[in-house]
This record gives sequence, structure tokens and C-alpha cells, in this order.
Amino acid sequence: MHDFIVFLFAIAVGMTASGLIASIYRLTAGEPKTTLGTAVYYAVMVVAGPAVLAGNSTKSFRKKQCSKAAYAVALALSGYWSFAMGVYFLAIFLALHLA
Repeated sequence: MHDFIVFLFAIAVGMTASGLIASIYRLTAGEPKTTLGTAVYYAVMVVAGPAVLAGNSTKSFRKKQCSKAAYAVALALSGYWSFAMGVYFLAIFLALHLA
């Protein structure tokens, strides 16, 4: 049971970090117009991707633009991406906390 709770916590950490980064980027930046702006956008999307993917897929599903299967795949991918980022952030936190 402990492993499952850590699994869910890692997903929550990843999705929270993703949402925070996505919101901060949306507030501070506009449409990228330069090559550097595009590179920064893609770097931010590596972290902000799960929240953006979940939001866009939910919007498409509500408008009936995608099937239930496509929506489920998008949410599963978003969850896995969040888990991977959550494990990474938790590892950083533990390394800093134990040092």
C-alpha cells in the first residue's frame, strides 16, 4: 500500500509542477517570435506538457472532437509523464534534504 501511495504522490507532484510552470509561462510570455523564444517554449513544454495535454484533451473531449479512447490515451500519457517528472522532482528534493 505504501508503494501505491508514493506512486500517486509522484503523479501529484509532477502534475502540480506542470500546472505551475504552465501557468507562469502563460502569464509571462506570449507567442514565441524568435528562435530563442521557440527554444524556451519547447524547454518549458517539457515540464508543462502534462497539464497542457490534459487540458487540451479535456477541452476536445467536451466539444466531442475526440473519442473516449483517444481521451483515455491522452490522460494515461499525461499521468505517466507526470509520474516521471514527479519521481525526478522527488529525487532532487531527497538529495537536497539528505545532503
